[in-house]
Amino acid sequence: MPADLSTSGLTLTGRITTASNATFTGTIGGTAVVYKPMAGEKPLWDFPDGSLAHREVAAYLVSEALGWNIVPRTWLRDGPLGEGMVQLWQETDPGQTAVDIFATDDLPEKGWRYVLEGQDETGQTVALLHEDSGPLRRMAVFDVVVNNADRKGGHILSMAGGHRHGVDHGLTFHQDHKLRTVLWGWLGDALTDQELDGIDRISDGLAGQLGRDLADLLSADEIDALAARCTRLRATGRFPGPTGGMPAVPWPLF
Repeated sequence: MPADLSTSGLTLTGRITTASNATFTGTIGGTAVVYKPMAGEKPLWDFPDGSLAHREVAAYLVSEALGWNIVPRTWLRDGPLGEGMVQLWQETDPGQTAVDIFATDDLPEKGWRYVLEGQDETGQTVALLHEDSGPLRRMAVFDVVVNNADRKGGHILSMAGGHRHGVDHGLTFHQDHKLRTVLWGWLGDALTDQELDGIDRISDGLAGQLGRDLADLLSADEIDALAARCTRLRATGRFPGPTGGMPAVPWPLF
């Protein structure tokens, strides 16, 4: 009988030391997971309310409502260091890269979208590009919907077969505009019918089960802001651009 992922014992196998908050690898039965205990979250001045773990689970629920399989299965449960977020571990394809930096005199001719350029540590002019693919484009729509303030290149998992998972969604759902992402390559482009249908599923869900589930994880103001973003995105029908005085990309980029 397979282990119950919500109640069976969670055994820690390692720690991800590059993470800014306490993040561990572990297993539940034979299933590999990531575990982020709420006790290991560091206070953030710009996200003073709620918890990273709750926002991670809320991001998964929105991903499920969209139907695009962006966020791996994510849930709350108890663990060795107390209650936290648990997410299914994903084995990536090391031969694929969804976001990369290229010398500006050697840019790929097709299949990529330009984001920005600057200078590297040697003074060479380089450009940040991301792939021009359906899975990554849908992730960009998802990031606008959840108001993702931290879409780094390293938060995009390149899977065998071309699918792309997004992880690390603790900085999402703020009621104020916080969108910081490396996925600006579709700025101003019209949304597809499939993408608009996904936004409609979120709007409809907020009036039903999705709204009730999110009420256990987010504040009423955050849910209202989510609904407003969906309405605005549906009305414009295009990828938005950066607004306000906040940086448009996270730092570091990866």
